[in-house]
Amino acid sequence: GNRQVRVRLSFDNQTHQSDIKKEEPLKNEIEEIPEEFDDEFEEAKYRAERIIRQLLQSMRVNAKISSRILDPEDEHDKPMLLVEITGNDLSILIGRKAETLNSLQYITSLVLNQQMGSWIALMIDVQGYRFRRERQLRQLARRMADQAVATGRKQVLEPMPANERRLIHLELRYHPFVTTESVGEEPARKTTIFLKPKE
Repeated sequence: GNRQVRVRLSFDNQTHQSDIKKEEPLKNEIEEIPEEFDDEFEEAKYRAERIIRQLLQSMRVNAKISSRILDPEDEHDKPMLLVEITGNDLSILIGRKAETLNSLQYITSLVLNQQMGSWIALMIDVQGYRFRRERQLRQLARRMADQAVATGRKQVLEPMPANERRLIHLELRYHPFVTTESVGEEPARKTTIFLKPKE
């Protein structure tokens, strides 16, 4: 719910503060880059993989990491860095409604952009989850657009994170009869699909 709560944390009697290992800040652990890169995205790939590798080690998750550059969807987009994580039983990295995956992506993006000194579009995928979800969302967008045309009534989708709402907008941006709009406040912001006004 929306109630505010107060949480009190205390040490277990059998745990001593001197036993707690102090971790160095993440960015300091991966600041040294052993080679020069001719391309900004090649450097971003290298840095992103190192950031994620250390995060996974801290989480005690064993997985393989690979990365590649995705071409822009159109002239308004920029290339995107995709980091793919694969392995056995990685559902812990996805979480409910991809909350854990989105948090991992957000943290990695913050550290990466600070190190690069410029904004790099980043997407992290685990076991192909995002591409399966993208296919589902594109199918949903087309189906709801058909409903909007058939009924003449706007269709309101469930709340989604910004990257998923973007997919709905992209899928329907050239639709001849409907247009899309995001309404509401985060985290309950929704995409609506409605008929274009008649000319």
